[in-house]
Amino acid sequence: MSIGRLPDDEQRILDEMERALRRDRRLDRQLRTLRPSRRPDPTRVLIRIAAYSPRPRTVAALLAVSIGLMVAGIVTSEPGVIWAFAGVWPPTLYAAFRLLCRWTER
Repeated sequence: MSIGRLPDDEQRILDEMERALRRDRRLDRQLRTLRPSRRPDPTRVLIRIAAYSPRPRTVAALLAVSIGLMVAGIVTSEPGVIWAFAGVWPPTLYAAFRLLCRWTER
């Protein structure tokens, strides 16, 4: 890719486009007031969670980890293991539910 100057006809077209964009007041106002959001949009997050479509291997791995943590929590009664199980179990149930829903839709 060359880094030289554009040919005259392409430069003229580019100048006309820039001039037309500068005349657009609404676009100018949107660009001036554009601020990046630091927080995620809750509706987008919920839409992405609702659209989650797990693979069977993912659900199997989550189930294996959950069952392992449950057994370890029962045997050892360690609070850390119980809390780890409490953190892994809800996503496991949700992933299994989504997978079963996908399988029954067909």
